[in-house]
Amino acid sequence: MATSKVEYLGDLRTKCTHLKSGVEIITDAPTDNNGKGEAFSPTDLLATSYASCLITIVGIYCNAHDITFEFCESEVTKTMGANPRRISRLDIFLDFSKNKWDEKTQVKIQHVGEACPVAKSVDLEMEIEITYLF
Repeated sequence: MATSKVEYLGDLRTKCTHLKSGVEIITDAPTDNNGKGEAFSPTDLLATSYASCLITIVGIYCNAHDITFEFCESEVTKTMGANPRRISRLDIFLDFSKNKWDEKTQVKIQHVGEACPVAKSVDLEMEIEITYLF
């Protein structure tokens, strides 16, 4: 079964539907690439997916190892490159500070998170800088 359906709505906008749940996401081309920037761009989604996947994998790890995981907030900064136009860099800030993990757990969390499926799927030439607040 397909994962999603993407429909072109005109004006550089798409509607993406997750087929299993019916949840929809609207995308717009960014303002620096002829768009309105009124919603996530496709590259915004890729950048955001990186942090979301990392946090999800940390949650799975914590559940499997009886580690309390109650808080994480993240900010993602995407830098576009040219020739070809692509994401050249992601800066990801992760705030896990309210979990009060010991140093041993912090090291495991970093290792597990950075091995998430999205991290393993992006181009190796993309620069990734991840900053953790424990």
